[in-house]
Amino acid sequence: MNQPTPAIVTQSAVRRLPRLALLLFCAAYVIPGFVGREPWKNADIMALGYMVELAEGRASWLSPTLLGQPPEFDALLPYWLGAWAMQLAPGWVSPDFAARLPFVALLVLTLFATWYGVFSLARSPRAQPVAFAFGGEAQPQDYARAVADGGLLALIACFGLAQLSHETTPSLAQLGFASLTFYGLAALPYRLALPALSLAVGLLGLALSGAPAMAVLFALGGALVTVMDRETADAPARQRAALVAIGLAVAAAAVAAAFDTWHWRLGSAPGVDRDWKSVGRLLLWFTWPAWPLALWTLWQWRRQLASRHVALPAWFAAVSVITALLSSPSDRALLLALPALATLAAFALPTFRRSVSALIDWFTLLFFSLCTIVIWVIWVAMMTGVPAKPAANVAKLAPGFVPQFALLPFLLALAATLAWFWLVHWRTSRSRQAIWKSLVLPAGGAALGWLLVMTLWLPVLDYGRSYVPVVNGIVRHMDRPSCVEVFGLTRAQIAALRYHARLDLRAASIPSACPWLVAAPDVQVALPMVLDARQWQLVATVRRPTDARDNLLLFRKSGG
Repeated sequence: MNQPTPAIVTQSAVRRLPRLALLLFCAAYVIPGFVGREPWKNADIMALGYMVELAEGRASWLSPTLLGQPPEFDALLPYWLGAWAMQLAPGWVSPDFAARLPFVALLVLTLFATWYGVFSLARSPRAQPVAFAFGGEAQPQDYARAVADGGLLALIACFGLAQLSHETTPSLAQLGFASLTFYGLAALPYRLALPALSLAVGLLGLALSGAPAMAVLFALGGALVTVMDRETADAPARQRAALVAIGLAVAAAAVAAAFDTWHWRLGSAPGVDRDWKSVGRLLLWFTWPAWPLALWTLWQWRRQLASRHVALPAWFAAVSVITALLSSPSDRALLLALPALATLAAFALPTFRRSVSALIDWFTLLFFSLCTIVIWVIWVAMMTGVPAKPAANVAKLAPGFVPQFALLPFLLALAATLAWFWLVHWRTSRSRQAIWKSLVLPAGGAALGWLLVMTLWLPVLDYGRSYVPVVNGIVRHMDRPSCVEVFGLTRAQIAALRYHARLDLRAASIPSACPWLVAAPDVQVALPMVLDARQWQLVATVRRPTDARDNLLLFRKSGG
């Protein structure tokens, strides 16, 4: 016997969010962070280092290395994508920007796949709103589109999505392929060709991007959910969808085994000594504001927990959250939970009362308006020195940084700020009945904050988060070195020296083959055990302006 649905939605509440406005909004979120910045530490520049090695033929495509060191993540496809993009790009395109282009496409794919995944689930029979006695309830197609709009807005509003989704790392590749897998499983009972193709690409992409176990779990759980929900489609369609999912899961596992990307990484977690308070705080802010809405959905739809529109995103979210709890770094595993949590958040919208929507609007309005003011005040302080306290804080955090006014970023930030005020006015004066209305301001505020940071604060962020100042400090003390030996450097530091300075780096050895040596300060005590200390003279300690832990020691061979 069917349980009553908690969704009570009229046709007037599923009005269409203008497509052009939605596309422009997505573009305003996607482009900042990919354009105009330097590669950042640590994962961003590290991944770029492996891509450069592949593109320039210094590493094996089946076993990428950076000065003999394998990648931190057991992934292949993300490095291939960046390397292929660099090889295909014209000479006037910088290699780091060329490498970002496939990842721009992956973020766009994430947004589109999430929208269509929510749309497919919202068409499920048990996801439909209450049918009124005299008509007037929302039509299934319009209802599904409105819920999908809400799901996309919820995803963009998530705090944790902003930075990690704009880096050229395996994490973003996993997010894109996980979203494609989610869409494929959501739509497979209704159609075969495109969902099956999407599911195949998603699972194989996850298998080659360092997450084969999650790919198999997603597919097997999705197959079970499809079989159990008997109202979504007839029995043959459900069985076909389940068999396709299981078959593709087996194929993904086989591909991962063939390319040796199937490794058990949960052992890297700190175990019983883990700081669970820190993990809890990460869960709270990283998935905000989707997680409270997702919990609301699980409560309001508790009589339909086995239905696909609840069970499928709940399964994706559970797998991702458990993986984040047991692995390190947790934030990159938790990234894969965001599309599913956004989907659950979207199904909370048809159950909201007006008072709840008003509370969300007022909280969001105050929070993001305050954030906007803070960002602008700090920028003005950097440019003018007034107010004095914020200017002093910036000078303390980024010593040596000299701000310069840039007209285009200023105009973009000003336009975005004016658009925020227009959005607030539009939200409060129109579309008061649309079910996606409660997520317009959270998504708009998140996009505004990200755009302001990536325009007004980008120079100081590049200064503080890129390795360019350190690399320039190293190069200033050298006179066209034939090669440079390194000792104790991280993968990110090696990648930065290789990419920014185009240095011929080699591992430190006896006898030394190069006139210069770059070492990390924390291994200085071990240097005499590896090298002949009498051969080397300390030339300079190159300090990182914003992080003393990234200081480097530059040595020159005696008589060199």
